[in-house]
Amino acid sequence: MASEKMDPQKRRELDEKARKGEVVIPGGTGGKSLEAQEHLAEGRSRGGQTRKNEIGHEGYHEMGKKGGLSTTDKSGGERAAEEGIPLDESKYKTNGCSNE
Repeated sequence: MASEKMDPQKRRELDEKARKGEVVIPGGTGGKSLEAQEHLAEGRSRGGQTRKNEIGHEGYHEMGKKGGLSTTDKSGGERAAEEGIPLDESKYKTNGCSNE
């Protein structure tokens, strides 16, 4: 990226501004450092898309339902069980990815 070629002092200044919450790279909204903003601007932050690919469309949808039910004192699964809301975790397919 072009900002990687700038002098070290300028990079430090921009990194400090980014850590204070300023957007210093166009498209870097949400980045907490200069490097994070650079990655966001390049489109390298794709956590949600990666998870969707891992568990499939239906699994991702079920995960969203479960997450939407969570509160500060109860997980989405606990709340769904209490309220009788069905969640089908069998829809969480994996594409050969393992967290073990």
